[in-house]
Amino acid sequence: MVGRIWKRIATPIRGLHQAAYWLAILTLASQALALIRDRTFAHLFGASASLDLYYAAFKIPDLVFTLVASLVSAYVLIPRLTGASKDEAQTLISHAVSFLLIVGGVVAVIIALIAPNILFIIFPSFASSSQAPAFVMLVRLLLLQPILLGLSGIAASVTQVHRRFIIYSLSPVLYNLGIIFGALVLYPRFGLIGIGYGVILGSLAYLAVHVPIVAHARLLPRLVWPSWRVMGLVMRDSVPRALALGVGTAVVFIITVLAARAGTGVISVFTFATNLEAVPLALIGSSYAVAAFPVLSELSGQDNHQEFTRVLSAAGRHLVLWSIVLFALVVVLRAHLVRIILGTGQFNWNDTRLTAAALAILVVGLAAQGLILLLSRALYAARQSWRPLFYQLAGGAVSVSIAAGGLYYLHRAPSTLTAFGSLFRVGDVSGNIVLIFALATVLGQCVTTLCLMAAMRTVAPGFNRALARPILEGALAALAGGSAAYGTLAVMGNIASLTTLAAVFTQGLVAGMVGLVTTGVALVLLQNKEFKDIRVAVHRFTKKRGMPPTFGAS
Repeated sequence: MVGRIWKRIATPIRGLHQAAYWLAILTLASQALALIRDRTFAHLFGASASLDLYYAAFKIPDLVFTLVASLVSAYVLIPRLTGASKDEAQTLISHAVSFLLIVGGVVAVIIALIAPNILFIIFPSFASSSQAPAFVMLVRLLLLQPILLGLSGIAASVTQVHRRFIIYSLSPVLYNLGIIFGALVLYPRFGLIGIGYGVILGSLAYLAVHVPIVAHARLLPRLVWPSWRVMGLVMRDSVPRALALGVGTAVVFIITVLAARAGTGVISVFTFATNLEAVPLALIGSSYAVAAFPVLSELSGQDNHQEFTRVLSAAGRHLVLWSIVLFALVVVLRAHLVRIILGTGQFNWNDTRLTAAALAILVVGLAAQGLILLLSRALYAARQSWRPLFYQLAGGAVSVSIAAGGLYYLHRAPSTLTAFGSLFRVGDVSGNIVLIFALATVLGQCVTTLCLMAAMRTVAPGFNRALARPILEGALAALAGGSAAYGTLAVMGNIASLTTLAAVFTQGLVAGMVGLVTTGVALVLLQNKEFKDIRVAVHRFTKKRGMPPTFGAS
């Protein structure tokens, strides 16, 4: 029984859309658990100082992951594993694992030793907290996470090369289960450190699910002293990738530091909003980017530029269309989404209003974020690893400048902040400066996306032109669907008051379904090609159980 289940979920998937749909389905399960995780945190803490401490504790380990583990990430390993012999692949994986354990271990130990000396310089407002010792211990414990996730990334590169996308998508499901277990079971006994134990358990499960695939491929690593002959080639490509990823992590880190100075609960609200926006991003942007990357690497290695552009354009067109559609629905239903997912326990109405307003701003950048994921991978596949770094630097500079400048100026001009907050109906809510951080994030993402699209003129000629039609048709369909959803909310609001969770859920569900159906009708009337592709691919997906004959199907 177990063997049959494992064989089924470990089946290779070779169609672009079918792979993307499998990834989206399992990503939906992972994101559902992530939302349950956030609802648990909202119920236990609300937007509070305790939750600020927990989210801030992740930032140092995130930097370690970015600067160390990302040096041997799947982005770099997949192009080198594609087409490599078994001996070459095992040598590469063995040296990558050994490098991560040695370098990552040394860095983690050093940071753990000096943690008390640096944490309260970075987050001075936490020094006086009664939970300051727990904050230090939590950071030290979480330093194990980047090493475990780095090992998972190396193993996941094998999983993706062998097209085991279902296994790949199960990893974050197990990771979130570990965190939920920590919050519900270990937190009552151990406090904040208990959630940290859950994070480590989830990280171990994240790694473990890939081990059978690596073992079946006979690529289990051997511990060796990393050779420059092997790692030098990897580092040549991975350093710009690590630095590019580091820019994004550094931007989030700086915004978190600024948010810690902006008042209690601002970190929590910003994190809740970004986590909610991450759900449609993972379902659309990440799914297509992950599904496309192995085949783009293969086509680039074959110098098949025409097919490279075709596959990239197919992924980009679908990514942009569905991002625009979901943007409209999320903006209309933002308050309902936040109340349904987070509105419990200590999470009060002001927390709901602020999170919904921040979400409305962040979701503007949904298509931009998806394109960043896809087009960065296209450049990595084309062995142009330095270009995303420069583009991330440009976008990061914009985000940090706006966030820092906004914090400095608006604290001295509260009337301007009140006026800006009033646009999102939170002008009277303390902590509405979080909207500036959301706006800074989106504007930086848009700058990065524009730079990447400019690069596509030489890497994949015709890609940008291919996006024009789905952008226009997606905007028209989104306008129709969003208007229908908004009208439904207005009608139902006059029928029943929103005094219970069931009433909020019912109104949001009905309005969302009306919006989706209207969007679908609009796409049919527009004779949208991507919508037709969806219907054909879904038919193949259900008929052939996700195993179409070709990977590059458009």
